[in-house]
Amino acid sequence: MAEANIEVQVCHALPDSSFLRSLKVPAGTTIEQALALSGLLQDIPGIDLAVNMVGIYGKKKPLDTILREHDRVEVYRPLQADPKEARRRRAGGKPAKG
Repeated sequence: MAEANIEVQVCHALPDSSFLRSLKVPAGTTIEQALALSGLLQDIPGIDLAVNMVGIYGKKKPLDTILREHDRVEVYRPLQADPKEARRRRAGGKPAKG
């Protein structure tokens, strides 16, 4: 019997553009394999999987996670500002020591 294919999406958002690609991959495909198959790493060469976190639907996952039908693989950008510090600035609070 032939191995079943599953449908997944790979996405990455940039400030001025986004990448979203739907793929049919063999069951048992990992996040890392789906990223390679999607062409994301070729289309956006600045992505370093040793630095950029990845996840499925907003939850961080390791690259060897096995995908399931309809998963959306996301590659996250590094934070530009510490969320706690940004909130303090908006609230007019004192900067954190450290």
